[in-house]
Amino acid sequence: MSYKRYWVALAIVILGSFAVLGGVGRKMISEAPPLPDVYTTDGQLLFTGSSITDGQGVWQSIGGQEIGTVWGHGAYVAPDWSADWLHRESLMLLDTWAAKLGAANFAALDQDQQAVLKARLIREMRTNTYDASRNRVTISADRAAAYEKLQAYYTDVFATGRSEYAIPSGALTNAAKQKQLAAFFWWTAWACGTDRIGSETTYTNNWPHEPLIGNEPSSSAVLWSVLSFVGLLAGIGGLVWWYASQEKELVHGPYPASDPFLALKATPSQRATLKYFFVVVILWGVQILMGVLTAHYGVEGQAFFGFPLAKYLPYAVTRTWHLQIAIFWIATSWLATGLYVGPAVSGHEPKYQRLGVNVLFGALILVVGGSLAGEWMGIQQRLGNMWFWFGSQGYEYVDLGRLWQILLFVGLVLWLVLMVAALKPALVKKSEDRSLLMLFLISSIAIPLFYSAGLMYGQRSNLVTAEYWRWWVVHLWVEGFFEVFATVVIGFLFTRLQLIEIRTATKAALFSTTIFLSGGIIGTFHHLYFAGATPAVIGLGAIFSAFEVVPLTLIGFEAWENIRLARPTEKSRWIANYKWPIYFFVAVAFWNLVGAGLFGFLINPPISLYYVQGLNLTPVHGHTALFGVYGMLGLGLTLFCFRALGAGRKWNETPLKLSFWCLNFGLIFMVVLSMLPVGLLQAWASIEHGTWYARSAEFMQSGSMQTLRWMRVPGDILFSIGAALFAWFVIGLLTGHSYSRKGAEG
Repeated sequence: MSYKRYWVALAIVILGSFAVLGGVGRKMISEAPPLPDVYTTDGQLLFTGSSITDGQGVWQSIGGQEIGTVWGHGAYVAPDWSADWLHRESLMLLDTWAAKLGAANFAALDQDQQAVLKARLIREMRTNTYDASRNRVTISADRAAAYEKLQAYYTDVFATGRSEYAIPSGALTNAAKQKQLAAFFWWTAWACGTDRIGSETTYTNNWPHEPLIGNEPSSSAVLWSVLSFVGLLAGIGGLVWWYASQEKELVHGPYPASDPFLALKATPSQRATLKYFFVVVILWGVQILMGVLTAHYGVEGQAFFGFPLAKYLPYAVTRTWHLQIAIFWIATSWLATGLYVGPAVSGHEPKYQRLGVNVLFGALILVVGGSLAGEWMGIQQRLGNMWFWFGSQGYEYVDLGRLWQILLFVGLVLWLVLMVAALKPALVKKSEDRSLLMLFLISSIAIPLFYSAGLMYGQRSNLVTAEYWRWWVVHLWVEGFFEVFATVVIGFLFTRLQLIEIRTATKAALFSTTIFLSGGIIGTFHHLYFAGATPAVIGLGAIFSAFEVVPLTLIGFEAWENIRLARPTEKSRWIANYKWPIYFFVAVAFWNLVGAGLFGFLINPPISLYYVQGLNLTPVHGHTALFGVYGMLGLGLTLFCFRALGAGRKWNETPLKLSFWCLNFGLIFMVVLSMLPVGLLQAWASIEHGTWYARSAEFMQSGSMQTLRWMRVPGDILFSIGAALFAWFVIGLLTGHSYSRKGAEG
């Protein structure tokens, strides 16, 4: 069967999408907010552009996006520093001008006087005084005085600590670095409040919502949000129309009378992958523990039920580890599955393949252990100027130091070499599954290729440049091509079990990849609406991120196909032995629709994200999509490989059954009872009062918000029980207690 038209469509989508992503990204980076020298109107130098860059480095070295947010990206306990600075500076200016009128403060003035000063504030803050010929910004004496006061305030925050921000005492004590940090915070706020040259919107497209200076949603944010809804409906209609027009093929039954994997003898390299899956479970357990500590810091600040844990494991470290380990264990499960599937697909065990698998395992342990230790030391300010290379870079999901990042990239290249070596004999044959193999190879190449995007920015790169390339890693690597790889792997596993036909798996993989990437690649821009990007990013991100949701509307068909596959017939009872790996794939489909689809689209339109960026609706999407989709997929692949490697021995499935339901209902409860209500109340506060208020200690430490945070405990406990049961089951595969006493499989 020819798949030419599928390949042509996929090539057009990939080449066209990356042309847009690269072209607009280049313009975005070239028109990033400048890093100016800042002078007062009387000619006094306040600080230089180099101080801003140095301050960005200071911010990164102490945790960066793991302590509060900047431009809405980062952690959710401390304030958004750009929104916080902008609001505090605005209030200081209003109070200063009110005092010159003889009033105690701005609030003491009558409404007419307040209106005059508000108009003055808008002119003062939004007027761009940047002189490109001298790379200079000039500010008034009043703004300079406000800067000095805020520098002292933030110096105190990071030197003495703030329990309500989960910042421990002594987080930053170096006087020179404290001044540099203030310069960086000023710059991020200046970009948020000052109109881009030749435009009536700020460098961050009027984000954050700040009524005092007239920061309201831009017209493009409103227009493109409406069009994204129209595009979503049109896309869903078109896809359903296409689906209804297709001739349906039977893809289930009749099945083989016995498990096809019983006839396959595991190769040395396949057996060597087992230890990867045990590491997956260990890392997952550590990640859950770090998540518990991180969530608790939101309530108690610097302690864990009274114990001063922040002295040893501050919030910035636990959150860094929580996110970084999630990437490690999920990626490990997928990569190990690839190493297992390679020889299974080709029927060939390359020379030295087992050695390569073991060397790669050693590299994995080195990178994981070294990066986690370096992140702790860097955030604790114990690495000096080497923080960037050995400590934490301070960017979410790519926190690990540059040395560990490079070593991880080298490891991914080694993994690709092992994959190509295993697949090569099958690739040279003109067999029926050659197209599926080629897609497998392309997705394998994409994994190290797109991780390398994290090496495209340096220690002193503009924040806009770093954000652009960071989202290549988070969105395209983690959410994009890894998902393509996993889709193909699952297709291969099902074809090797003879549960679906090669042509069906190939068509489904090519079609789903094309549909997903048609929105997914350019959809990367929805992360960058307010990250110093040009207005074009809003339109592209809005429309194409809506298209990302379109294929998820048919996810129910995939779920039911998987459920049917798990139902054995009289002649193929062995299929029941794969029930729980398949049910984890069903959970992936469910969370794809709910987490990636519903909760993703809840925050993706520009008008929505304008108000909720940096609020707790983002982790609602993050938890349900990252664990619900990619985590569940990793666990399902892990079980599938264990099942195939242990074909012939029947499992005691009770722990798996309990684990599956505890994990899913635990995730539901933690979201519905706590995270979602907190996020919705924050959204209301942001719309009503401004972004600064939704992130303020005044609002977040209120009684109702604290109660909602505690309401996360039942879901966390249930989820942790599910994880413990899963670990107990996996350990039992080693000790023997997870195998049924009834004997062999049917």
